[in-house]
Amino acid sequence: MLTFFQLWSLCPARFRRRGGGGLVVCLLLLAVGSAPAQAQLPARPRKPAAPVAKAPAVKLPAADPPAVRTKLAQAASLASAFKDSEALAVYQDILKTVPTHYLALWQAAVLSVKIGSRYSDETRKAAYFDVARQYADRALLLEPEGGESNYALALVLFNQATLLPAGARLQVFRDIRAHAYLATEKRPDWPEAWQLRGRWQYRVAHYNVFERLYSKLVLGGVPTGGDSREAMANLERAHQMAPQNIQVSYDLARMYIYQGRRKKAIAVLKEVEKLPPITSEDLVVSRLCRKLLPPLVRADARREKRLARQNPVVPATAPAAVPTSRPAPSDTLSRKQ
Repeated sequence: MLTFFQLWSLCPARFRRRGGGGLVVCLLLLAVGSAPAQAQLPARPRKPAAPVAKAPAVKLPAADPPAVRTKLAQAASLASAFKDSEALAVYQDILKTVPTHYLALWQAAVLSVKIGSRYSDETRKAAYFDVARQYADRALLLEPEGGESNYALALVLFNQATLLPAGARLQVFRDIRAHAYLATEKRPDWPEAWQLRGRWQYRVAHYNVFERLYSKLVLGGVPTGGDSREAMANLERAHQMAPQNIQVSYDLARMYIYQGRRKKAIAVLKEVEKLPPITSEDLVVSRLCRKLLPPLVRADARREKRLARQNPVVPATAPAAVPTSRPAPSDTLSRKQ
């Protein structure tokens, strides 16, 4: 801070000659002159800067190394040739190198379920299902909204439910809903996803009294979406997408039988007779379809006979000829005659 004598020396000579009044005026001028520039003039309001649009972050998939691409092609070729065990081994080999490979994870989960379903021993079946669950969970962590990962997990849960007691099975069926619906939403072109959703809907629609009571008291209610008509519509969609899939045809035919639509079931089963079984599973399902068909055909024939007796067809007879009235012969004689 400046002293009195320093301030007095800074004042011009004309103010010092005026005495005390000149000192006061000098001090005021010094105060005004030392004030900051922004305090003297009102600051102009600045316009807010326009926000700079940032490009959205694009998550580019990491390119697979050449060795991984070769193994993926090999696994796909083996799977298309229905060599599931060999294809699963290749996918597992890929996961040793790239543990976060999404395609290898969900494919390994689906193949593990297929292989495990072939065993009649529940211990070996459960072992394959547990491994499949691990693959599906890892795929879901990578792609929570992925159609493939959600389908793989829903497929695993649906098959695991067959090995669980009643209470745990109902809880698993409650958890399946979100994954089955998301799978068809993200992959509407996948017939297996619609098949799985239809099977789940039909199963939930036919909960027995105990299952419904347990779901309401313990699980907070029966899962929404269980409807027989919607289940048949979804299976019909899957059948239209993959008419060569014997398993889809078998599920649809059974659903038609349960709903009393015998003629539609017969039509689907007759289509299956024309399909050549390729895998051992196809052979088993084809035999089941052949067992279903003869009783349905006999029942349909009995129904046709019964309807024929109740409503006999009267043969149409030719209508009798109606005599036409001939005009009276005109008098050929003239009036004059």
